[in-house]
Amino acid sequence: MQAQDEFWSYLDQLVATSRIVIDRPRGSTHPRYPEVVYPLDYGYLEGTTAADGAGVDLWLGSGGVGPVQAVVCTVDLLKRETEVKLLMGCSDDELQQILALTNEGGLRGILLQRV
Repeated sequence: MQAQDEFWSYLDQLVATSRIVIDRPRGSTHPRYPEVVYPLDYGYLEGTTAADGAGVDLWLGSGGVGPVQAVVCTVDLLKRETEVKLLMGCSDDELQQILALTNEGGLRGILLQRV
């Protein structure tokens, strides 16, 4: 259990020491795929690096900034990449909206929640 607790604690520390940048606000469309509408605020942690070379991605729900409550692990067959996206302040309905969005087209995701 200690490794799991430390995992979530490390994510919280990463968020606490980073500036959150929301570059795709709730209701905006994806820059390359205009049919994709973001149901929640989506952005990244400035000064961090994810597998794609950009900042660590995050979803911010209606509850706002707080402890990382879950991650979505995705596999994108079109881009041939995997990513881990942080989720904060999301209601159960918002978690399901994110999960649905990450399971369209060539993208598949699983939700791992903090317990």
